[in-house]
Amino acid sequence: MKREFISTAGVLMLASCLGLLAGAGSVAAQSIPSGNRGEDTEVLQELKALRVALEETRSEVLRSRAEIRELRSAVESLQGKLTGPIEPGATPAQAQAAPANEQLELLNARVEEHQQSKVESASKFRLKLSGMLLFNAFGTAGKVDELDMPRVALSRSYDSPHGTIGASLRNSIIGLTGYGPTIAGARTSADLQMDFFGGVPAGYAGSASGLARLRLGRVRFDWTNTSIIGGVDTLFISPDSPTTYMSVAEPGLASAGNLWTWSPSLRVEHRFETRPSTFRIEAGVIDPTGYANYGQADRSPSPGESSRQPAYALRLSSANHSENHRMLFGISGLYSPQRFADGSEIATWDGAVDWQMPVFSHLEFSGELFNGRALDGFGGLGVATQAPLNPYRYSYFSAPALARIRNAGGWGQLKWRFDARQEMNLAVGYGGRYSKSLRNAAESDAYLLSVPARNQILFANYILRPRSDLLLSVEYRRLKTYAVNGPADTADRIGVAVGYLF
Repeated sequence: MKREFISTAGVLMLASCLGLLAGAGSVAAQSIPSGNRGEDTEVLQELKALRVALEETRSEVLRSRAEIRELRSAVESLQGKLTGPIEPGATPAQAQAAPANEQLELLNARVEEHQQSKVESASKFRLKLSGMLLFNAFGTAGKVDELDMPRVALSRSYDSPHGTIGASLRNSIIGLTGYGPTIAGARTSADLQMDFFGGVPAGYAGSASGLARLRLGRVRFDWTNTSIIGGVDTLFISPDSPTTYMSVAEPGLASAGNLWTWSPSLRVEHRFETRPSTFRIEAGVIDPTGYANYGQADRSPSPGESSRQPAYALRLSSANHSENHRMLFGISGLYSPQRFADGSEIATWDGAVDWQMPVFSHLEFSGELFNGRALDGFGGLGVATQAPLNPYRYSYFSAPALARIRNAGGWGQLKWRFDARQEMNLAVGYGGRYSKSLRNAAESDAYLLSVPARNQILFANYILRPRSDLLLSVEYRRLKTYAVNGPADTADRIGVAVGYLF
């Protein structure tokens, strides 16, 4: 403002001087004697030309003064919009300092909030705590294998209840994510997740709490188009799962068509970015921990580990860049040599496809189909309804017999999003073993009669997220399990889930 005042004063002084010069020129012209006018004709002409130039300069000065006034008004108007009304008597410096002080106070408040929510780490790198406190309440009609998270339906008998109610917090999850340094151009990070489905502690009121269990623990190296991931991880050839909050410790439809086993693995992922979509190649090795040895306190090698080779897996996929109308298609395969206790060598293999596609503007269809052999250790199939009485007979006879039986299954889900806070899901899954092969094997091994030939699960749920940290869900679920012989067993369940995310 000071500079503008000086500039304006200078312009006025210049205009005054020019006016005086013009008047002086006029007086000088009139005061020349008549005898000398002829001699001074050239001087008069020069004075007239100077007077015209001075008049033009004066007009330009007046126009500049008007433009300066308009510019000053525009600047004051813009300043008022940015800083708000200026108090009467406030200097320009005070008017500019007011918004700066407000921004400083806001910044200090955000820093204090960050300090309150910061998770302290032994290293200098950032660490984030996250999780979900999930409460489940349910009522079941029929008999199931697991009260908190049923996998198969069991036969009803006169000496057992045909219905139950209960509640649990065992599906709650706690996670830590750490962000490390950049190494060889790769961003490093690691995350750890735990739930409370590691068993049921003894004592009063212990059945609803559960023991802590490691879910995931992995390290990532992420470049622009390539990633290396290692640790206890999800089965990357089956990346998607149905949406449900009644079974979180295990994914939805884990025993009916959804391959899911979490196990130690190492994989490399490379992405090819194109304008319409992203093409992705994933290849890695997995620790095959299927066909566990029952009745042993110490960890002993599984048939896959006894082969001295890991499971080899490959997945090819393509997805568009839209988040609201995601279109994805993937194809994958798995091969795993296995050596059983009886000396037999039987290879596990699997071929699968998965997809996700929009049907209408608010409706989405996703799912997976698989076909293979000896997939008991990778989920997707109904579990045996009882543990083997003789662990050694299981290792030498039952496990190799199961590994020779073909498997097939899959799941599909329709998701209807009303808006960003509400959605409905309808999902159905199927996982089965070839009944004829299982029946023939059960003729010489009675334990195989407890292994389901087929397992089907259907559920429908409504999910509401009134806030970003709160969710509510209501779900109906029906289980239908087919034994080797006899009719199918069924069970129905209605449940409510309330979750708090942090």
